[in-house]
Amino acid sequence: MQTPVNPFKQALAQGRPQIGLWMGLASAYTAEICAGAGFDWLLIDGEHAPNGLDSILAQAQAVAAYPATHAIARVPMGHGHVGQMLLKQYLDLGVQTLLVPMVDTAEQAAAVVQGMRYPPQGVRGMGGARASRWGRYPNYAKEANAQVCLLVQAETAQALANLDAICAVEGVDGVFIGPADLSASMGHVGNPGHPEVQAAIDDAIRRIRAAGKAPGILTSDEAQALHYLALGALFVAVGLDGQILARGTAALAAKFKT
Repeated sequence: MQTPVNPFKQALAQGRPQIGLWMGLASAYTAEICAGAGFDWLLIDGEHAPNGLDSILAQAQAVAAYPATHAIARVPMGHGHVGQMLLKQYLDLGVQTLLVPMVDTAEQAAAVVQGMRYPPQGVRGMGGARASRWGRYPNYAKEANAQVCLLVQAETAQALANLDAICAVEGVDGVFIGPADLSASMGHVGNPGHPEVQAAIDDAIRRIRAAGKAPGILTSDEAQALHYLALGALFVAVGLDGQILARGTAALAAKFKT
């Protein structure tokens, strides 16, 4: 058996925009519903959602039944000794694409790259477990480095100041702009729509794309999503499962509770 090719990484390299959905409900049941919707990718959130390794695995398995949809997982952190341990664990589950938050410098980005790759290109601990299908992919340790996909989050003013250097790090496939944390870092807490924040986002998307990397972002505003795609964003999450449920149930209740 051959180590699977990463279709999401391949699509980004070819410049094909990928539309996704954020999943924070920490449920394999809802993950399967989302996987059947037709999104190119689904983000399993390990940073701001009540997910552990078991629930991330269960959701990844649910999504795997829908080959047209790619499961991505966000780790709580990715640099430092603890971060590299988490990267190893998530990769060993068989998740090929990871989103790593709060990457502010090129040095941090390089450390994450190292943590995601087996020697000699990195320091990922040898193993593989489910990722190698328990050894049934005989060349996994030699082929995995080419198939893992790293998306780093630039979500502070410091990260934007270092954006060109972060994009220059070999092994970084894409840079995700985090509007909420970025707006807070810029002094506009709770207001990612502030003109100053939006101008910074637009500039970042252009710079990431010009550097040959894939820009990404999350927004549930349709007009905003189309705007980012027109600027060159290549992976755009257009909604959140919890938000969809909250808004849908509130709207339904309001119809009968007037």
